[in-house]
Amino acid sequence: MCFVASDGGSVKNWALTALIVVILLATTGVWNPFPKIWAWVNSSSPIADGSSQWQVTLSGSPASVAIADDAVIVEYRTRVESYGLGAGAKLWQSDDDWATVAGTADAVVVTGKLLTKGYQVREPRSGQVRRSDHAATAVWGYANAIVDLRCVKGGECELTAWDPRGSRPLWTVSTGNIGFVFDAANPDLPDTQPLTSSQVDGQVSGRPFMPTLIGLPEGGRIRIVDTAAGRVVQTVRPGPDERVSVTGGRVLTVTGTARDGTCYYSVVATDPPSGPVWSRDDLNLRTAGDGSACRQDRDPAGGEDVVLGVDPTGHEELIAAYDGRRLWYGQKDQDVMALNDGYAVIRSADRRTFTGRSFTGAGTNWQRPVNDGASAAMSPYAAIIANTSPRRIIAVSPSSGRVLAEARTDAKVFAVAPTGLLAVHGRDMAYLPFR
Repeated sequence: MCFVASDGGSVKNWALTALIVVILLATTGVWNPFPKIWAWVNSSSPIADGSSQWQVTLSGSPASVAIADDAVIVEYRTRVESYGLGAGAKLWQSDDDWATVAGTADAVVVTGKLLTKGYQVREPRSGQVRRSDHAATAVWGYANAIVDLRCVKGGECELTAWDPRGSRPLWTVSTGNIGFVFDAANPDLPDTQPLTSSQVDGQVSGRPFMPTLIGLPEGGRIRIVDTAAGRVVQTVRPGPDERVSVTGGRVLTVTGTARDGTCYYSVVATDPPSGPVWSRDDLNLRTAGDGSACRQDRDPAGGEDVVLGVDPTGHEELIAAYDGRRLWYGQKDQDVMALNDGYAVIRSADRRTFTGRSFTGAGTNWQRPVNDGASAAMSPYAAIIANTSPRRIIAVSPSSGRVLAEARTDAKVFAVAPTGLLAVHGRDMAYLPFR
């Protein structure tokens, strides 16, 4: 038999015959080339060539990535997986819809399902369940605690704090009729929002320590819970022109007054139930959108104890929420790009330099040239600088500016450990160790 094609039609007929033969061989189990072909099509390019310790292909695009000791916890929409931080080997998986990490040196993983009461506290490396709950509707994971909320049919709710590996509550407090507005892991509370960038995940800063005060919204009111005493110390009812943020052990009430075609702001910080501690009549915490209506619909930007504001002349400043001290006052057109409670990254007026500053030291810690589109984010272990044209990720020491890791990559940084960072591009995840 001769397979030499004499015209285009013969070539098409030959190709169709060959395809039918391959399909028959595959369906009968004689020979199946398709898995190898599919693996070749999906073969991954290096996320950070020459900079990564390992790279793995995930089961899908992750919703979040967190680090628990020496395990990497990847949360998808309908699955949770654990990988080893040292080599990227897959350790376990569960059919849960959400996950959060609690604890520090002896961390645990908390998992659960959407619209289903209860959760499981698991070992990070084995997935073994240490403790199960069957009543909670929402869970917050902190560096030193697990806090859950449970509500009965009548709407009466209780907030309970646990040691991450404990089996008995640290405290339980009745929070009144909150309803079922909170669900899954780490639902938003009236506190502060982090500054981040498009190339760095908003949760890269990791889990904070349990704050001294927690604010729980409840039908137009906010119940203030003292986490040291385990009791409700105040109930706040914000007015239509007010925004409440609970941060730094203080309740910040921002008032925006529309007058003369603009907004006039004032901030009052109280120590419940004692009363006001400090106030400012000229501080805009950017809790309102554009326009003169002064409708406040967002939390102020900042860390756990530091908030970002702007004065009437347009100069940015950083304020200690606890006592109102001005930690930094910017020059015209300087911008705060990233911050936490210890450090901040400031962009120069010409947009060509990033400066690292410490709130405990004096003056500038470090400087680094950047391009015009650069952004930044802060984690406890590194300041992340994301350059553009070309896209490059640089992790530096917050205190000295020493380069810890650097890679030319389009990947997004999801988590930072003391020893390196995790970057994700599509379905691929890579670990970039620090130098």
